[in-house]
Amino acid sequence: MSSQSQSGLPPSSATPAIRISAHDVARLEAMLDAPALRGNAAAAALQRELDRADVLPPGEVPADVVGMHSTVECVDEHDGAAHALTLVYPHEADVDTGRVSVLAPVGSALLGLSVGQQIDWPASGGRTLRLRVTAVTPAAT
Repeated sequence: MSSQSQSGLPPSSATPAIRISAHDVARLEAMLDAPALRGNAAAAALQRELDRADVLPPGEVPADVVGMHSTVECVDEHDGAAHALTLVYPHEADVDTGRVSVLAPVGSALLGLSVGQQIDWPASGGRTLRLRVTAVTPAAT
């Protein structure tokens, strides 16, 4: 018998397990150390994600895991809408081209997810998107 629920998450977990490369963690933590981000709620949320992550050597992170500069294809399980986003650092963000900052709520929530995992993301108008990762294209090296 499996200890996974139908959603793919452990039965008692509200958030899915995540994996992040040590390289991404080092760069993100250096970014979070900047004085401009002290006391910033988005930075605190990202730090919580980093704190709970399984940190792996860069060569051991599976290709289907969302990392920095990965392009993520996901679908909203409520309405079937498909999205393609590239996870970037704040200075690289450009919503018009699908480049989402890791400090945006959806950015920090997608970091470390694998294909098949999902997150609930509050959207405008008080509705919630349930985004399921369907494909990941790793960053070009």
